[in-house]
Amino acid sequence: MSAVLTTPAAKEPPDTRDRHRLSVLGGLAALSLDAMASVAYGPEAIVLVLAVAGGAGLGFAIPVTLTIAALLAVLTFSYRQVIAAFPEGGGAYGVAKTHLGRRAGLVAGASLIVDYVLNVAVSVAAGVAALTSAFPELLPYTVWICLAVLALVTGVNLRGIAGSARAFIAPTAVYVGAILLVIVVGLVRNGPAVVTEAHVTGLQTVGVLLLLKAFANGCASLTGVEAIANAVPSFRKPRVKRAQRAEVALGALLAVMLVGIAALIEKFAIAPVEGVTVLAQVTQASLGDGPLFYLVQFSTVILLALAANTSFGGLPVLAQLLAADNNLPHFFALRADRHVHRYGIAFLTVTSAALLVLARGDMNLLVPLFAIGVFVGFTLSQGGMVKHWVTARPAGWRWRAALNGFGALLTFLAAIVVTISKFTEGGWLIVVTLPLMVLVMERVNRSYARIGRRLELGRTPVPPRSRRSLVVVPVQGVNRLACEALAAALSLGDRVVAVNVTHPEDEQDARRFVEAWERWQPDVELVQLFDAHRRLDEPLVDYISRVPEAHVFVLIPEVEPEHAWQRLLQNQRGAVLARALRRRTDVVVCRMRFRV
Repeated sequence: MSAVLTTPAAKEPPDTRDRHRLSVLGGLAALSLDAMASVAYGPEAIVLVLAVAGGAGLGFAIPVTLTIAALLAVLTFSYRQVIAAFPEGGGAYGVAKTHLGRRAGLVAGASLIVDYVLNVAVSVAAGVAALTSAFPELLPYTVWICLAVLALVTGVNLRGIAGSARAFIAPTAVYVGAILLVIVVGLVRNGPAVVTEAHVTGLQTVGVLLLLKAFANGCASLTGVEAIANAVPSFRKPRVKRAQRAEVALGALLAVMLVGIAALIEKFAIAPVEGVTVLAQVTQASLGDGPLFYLVQFSTVILLALAANTSFGGLPVLAQLLAADNNLPHFFALRADRHVHRYGIAFLTVTSAALLVLARGDMNLLVPLFAIGVFVGFTLSQGGMVKHWVTARPAGWRWRAALNGFGALLTFLAAIVVTISKFTEGGWLIVVTLPLMVLVMERVNRSYARIGRRLELGRTPVPPRSRRSLVVVPVQGVNRLACEALAAALSLGDRVVAVNVTHPEDEQDARRFVEAWERWQPDVELVQLFDAHRRLDEPLVDYISRVPEAHVFVLIPEVEPEHAWQRLLQNQRGAVLARALRRRTDVVVCRMRFRV
């Protein structure tokens, strides 16, 4: 009978256990900035398309926005159910994997990863673009400013998601309050409507395809709606209820802001104007050009820059789930203090920085890629929930399935329209990237499966038995380092052999080494190997392949310098030997550090 010794885990006090997790308000600040900021460019995307048909087209701004708001309601209630069904997070990935199969789950996961990375790049670029529009002298430094903003958001998130939420609550509240003020004042204003003169490119009959394109463009406002469902584990207990409340609050606020801005666009006859955003025109028509106008503009700039935080809250949790399912390297599942997934944050920062550098901080080069991935995830999530209701059949499952089915149809249609309309503008990159990411995750999964079979995971191995072992110690001289290494080796194995590798032309040095060894009398067998090419690894690997013992240790003694700069003085012999032995043998490699 054997005894198992366990060390009690250090438990965090109950009153501080959830300190680094999100409240409802914190969840809105940390995970909804992407969706909130889309009010700045979603209505404008609709107007830009409808303006092609002149006044007749602009008259459809409210119907198109109401359709998007209806889809938002469908998505909000759907993701509310997703939160309850998948409290471990993952959103579209969890739904698709469970109800549509592993491959569909990988497609959903890949689409969300692409969307999160692009969201960071687009949000930062949009915020910096607004800044450089106000201060043109900063334009030559666009890329550096983008990277500085990205570094700032990354640094805040490395302090934990709760820390980022606390930092972003104030700017989020100012922004939402400013937009609601614009809407309320604009709707009750009795003065004459402000009509902005615009150059319209042509007058066309408003057709179904134009409306579909306007709808697809406006659906950019829906990006980020799924972030709360992806990050349920980041909420405080009860996590499901808090996440559901945050999701509903996000849906309600976003719908009010989108419909309100659309109503003001129609009331004030807003049309696209070169160099002036639609939101700026609406704000000026509602509040005038006084201090409140600049408050709205400044809060919009800040929130666009900080909207990248949504990805920092969602992608690390998604990457953790993918890694737990063996679809991504397992280091993505590691979690540091304050529930920070540092590798997920690092991946997001590096890839986003690369996109910003490649695009030179130009938002217009990145926006065409933005919406495709998220609609793929939406469609798979909605389709998965349809199967969930049909399979589980709870009370009211028919209308729930119909609601999700309608949402899947709308998002699928939007995905097709956006992909076709944006294909030549860079959308082809997403069409190529998504299957490549799925193939990479499939390859990672197969690699982990092979490792699992070799390790016999899930099976009880035979009891361990002692085996005769050999410890090989490479030595270059008779000194204190060799003494410490051999002393450690004698305590590790049954037989210890010291191996000295030298060149045939260095016969005198080899003879002097043997004489010093015999004077020392360490009572350890010495083997001298000669190599004409002055290699260290090849002779040692060849010797180890001929020893009779099945269990071999190689103990490599190395000097640990007193100061970091002194590493430059070392010949890296130990690193060369360790790399060769790990690559070409099955021995256990131990690198013993001797501190000077």
